[in-house]
Amino acid sequence: MLLQAPRTSLADSAANSIRAEIAAGRWAVGSRIPIEPQLAQLLGVSRGTVREAVKTLVSRGLLEVRQGSGTYVRSGFDPSVSLQKMRRASLRDQFEVRRALEVEAARLAALRHTAKELRNLKALLDKRGLPDASDGGAGFIERDLAFHLAIVDMSGNLALAETCRFIAGYIKETIASTMGTSLPEPDTAAHTAIVEAIASRDPGRAAEAVRAFMAPMIDALARDAEPVR
Repeated sequence: MLLQAPRTSLADSAANSIRAEIAAGRWAVGSRIPIEPQLAQLLGVSRGTVREAVKTLVSRGLLEVRQGSGTYVRSGFDPSVSLQKMRRASLRDQFEVRRALEVEAARLAALRHTAKELRNLKALLDKRGLPDASDGGAGFIERDLAFHLAIVDMSGNLALAETCRFIAGYIKETIASTMGTSLPEPDTAAHTAIVEAIASRDPGRAAEAVRAFMAPMIDALARDAEPVR
């Protein structure tokens, strides 16, 4: 018997109860979950609430609705839980994770890129321009993100590309943190050095270019984190 959902935030509570069943392995990946009337009875909520709960879990990738067949467990992993935990990470943590991912992306991009991809990367760097606060910096952040994600795509590693897109919101936060704050903003020369290193097809040089790119921000955050003596 499933735990009945509390009367507050019914749809969210129902979704959490369903997710708990999946996490516990009682509803395995690939299996069909009980039909809507049965779920409503098990959870002690209306069918409309169940419908909303299922819709939430479909959007998170845990469930899949197959027309005329039912609702099936698609995955046992809920990315929203990881995102909630990542929100507690410090800016320094975010920069260090970004460095780890982008170092490997640049290294692989140096080995695997095509001439067309390199031309596109140079075009994105030209389009990136300089920080512009006219729209709150949103346009510049998007252009800068596009440049860095292009390098990840050039790595030819789909898992790496999807990981970076999964945390794209946090990459944006690191970009935004260098605008109008005490953190140093990597200038065009620092970005150009990465492009040139990738173009050289030297993976070591490409990896080092990204480390040099990230070092000023991470060093500044490390100094801020040092206890006052």
